[in-house]
Amino acid sequence: MNKIKKLFNVQYPIIQGGMIWASGWRLASAVSNAGGLGLIGSGSMYPDVLREHIQKCKKATNEPFGVNIPMLYPNLDEIIQIVIDEGVKIIFTSAGNPKIYTPYLKEKGIKVVHVVSSLKFALKAEEAGVDAVVAEGFEAGGHNGRDETTTLTLIPIVREKINIPLIAAGGVATGSAMYAVMALGADGVQVGSRFVACDEASSHIDFKKMVVDAKEGDTRLTLKELAPVRLLKNKFYNDIVELYSTGPSIDELKTLLGRARAKRGMFEGDLDEGELEIGQVSGLIEDIKPAKNIIDDMIKEFQETKNNMKQVFI
Repeated sequence: MNKIKKLFNVQYPIIQGGMIWASGWRLASAVSNAGGLGLIGSGSMYPDVLREHIQKCKKATNEPFGVNIPMLYPNLDEIIQIVIDEGVKIIFTSAGNPKIYTPYLKEKGIKVVHVVSSLKFALKAEEAGVDAVVAEGFEAGGHNGRDETTTLTLIPIVREKINIPLIAAGGVATGSAMYAVMALGADGVQVGSRFVACDEASSHIDFKKMVVDAKEGDTRLTLKELAPVRLLKNKFYNDIVELYSTGPSIDELKTLLGRARAKRGMFEGDLDEGELEIGQVSGLIEDIKPAKNIIDDMIKEFQETKNNMKQVFI
């Protein structure tokens, strides 16, 4: 049996990324009901808002779902306690040291998965005792690795050295891409950008439409001095480029970034001044549709690709 299906007790080894301003209870429950693993993205939620989303998700699905927790926030202890109190049994952690909470969470019967961008951090996560790792190539949207290692390179490198289940992320929005990364050693996939452009995502409709309209080359990885992030090109991105031409200090970059840029862009729909986080694979996204249709289409294409590969001769 597939390791990810067994680990999470799901029908398909497809995990929906816990993206800020997109991954609320509606999206997470829709993905879980469609046979994947839905994740609530806690990174854009105050503690009381997260609790509300978990409770609504439990009412909307009887299937497993989890919470993605970036480990950068000052109220992290409170967030962790809410997840435990609400009986969530799957946590994906990112942007921090997995050793801090993994033993405690596993004592509570929670499955822990950590998101990494390099072999170095994959090995550290395995050493910390996580149940699986997500290896994310630099094609991915949002905050990203500094080394710019692509998914097709990262997955086999990590697979060779770790023994726990491996989930591929970055550039995966189709069944054929899912087949490709699993052929390289992944046990499942985490899909982010494709689920931004779906009916149940809480992201603003104008942002969703901009994702659909995006073409190859319309995203860039930037702000490495702060935290590398892949953005759609817009006025804010052009302001970053202009500032870089002056040789800015860290403080000047922070001043330009300001606060709540991501909320302004992805949630409120300010396509000029907002921070619009999305992956390179946005160039392949052509429509906005229900999460169930996305999963059904991926599985259908996966099977078609599997069958077609039998005819390939090199």
